[in-house]
Amino acid sequence: MAADIALPGTDLWMFDDSKIMFTFFSGDGDVVDREWTTEPAVVQLVKNAFETVWHRATPHEDYVLK
Repeated sequence: MAADIALPGTDLWMFDDSKIMFTFFSGDGDVVDREWTTEPAVVQLVKNAFETVWHRATPHEDYVLK
């Protein structure tokens, strides 16, 4: 249910709906870089992705392992 959502391609944290910190990892899982952005288009893309994911998510009480 997420194939059509424009999800960011790297790990990130969003702060105050206005700042994003991307974290880049090596193939071994070590952090190799971090990048901050407040670029409005990037912040909006992340906000839209999060909102869409939460809207489509299975409620915790409905989730069943099969």
